[in-house]
Amino acid sequence: AQRLSQILGQQVGVTKDCIGSEVEKSVESLSSGDVLLLENLRFHSAEEMGSPSFAQALARLADIYVNDAFGTSHRAHASITGIVNYLPAVAGLLLEKELKTLGSILERPAHPFAVLLGGAKISDKVGMLENIMGKVDYLLIGGAMAATFLKAKSYEVGLSLVEADRLGTAVGLMEKAVRNGVRLLFPVDVIVTDDLMAKAKNEIVSIENIPGDKRIVDIGPQTIKNFYTELRRCKTVFWNGPMGIYEIPQFAEGTR
Repeated sequence: AQRLSQILGQQVGVTKDCIGSEVEKSVESLSSGDVLLLENLRFHSAEEMGSPSFAQALARLADIYVNDAFGTSHRAHASITGIVNYLPAVAGLLLEKELKTLGSILERPAHPFAVLLGGAKISDKVGMLENIMGKVDYLLIGGAMAATFLKAKSYEVGLSLVEADRLGTAVGLMEKAVRNGVRLLFPVDVIVTDDLMAKAKNEIVSIENIPGDKRIVDIGPQTIKNFYTELRRCKTVFWNGPMGIYEIPQFAEGTR
């Protein structure tokens, strides 16, 4: 709230929760032009569960819903897909800009065209992968989702996050890429650790030697070089998702 106040040049109020009678009273007391910041919605498990009752509770606070969060618009959360059932909904200016840019890139990309994908889950990106496969020249996979692809390619990935129910999807996407002449690049080395603390010990290993008691937290230096070499050849690059746990500095090199 303090930072928003500085940016907007006006006082920004803040609530201790995001729903409930006390929050509703705070909203009702607002004057025209006032700004109120709600507490983090994800403190309620109902948000990520897409709860209709939670969406309704949020909707009671407003007259119109504006979504300006391009990076979370694919999630079936109460504040993304639920609330639109109870309020008039529009796209924010940033979301509009992102969609126009993405549409232009995907409709008329300059070739060679590369897509660099990271993040946690294949399930979040299946639709996009299916749509771009006939247009892209290079597909580079990093981030936590790389573990599912590597597992689908019969590599052992230790304690890394694997979407077991998406292994068949990963195989199907790889086969489709081959049929479409897409050059696929996966990590050849990774950073692994058994502790996600900021100063945790970690090591660089090849994908053939991932320890069973450790998890992948970033792409390795040789993978970074490989990706860089291929991306330099391209005239259009679309990047979606981090290459590692970038919130922890020592696991952010691939994303940087």
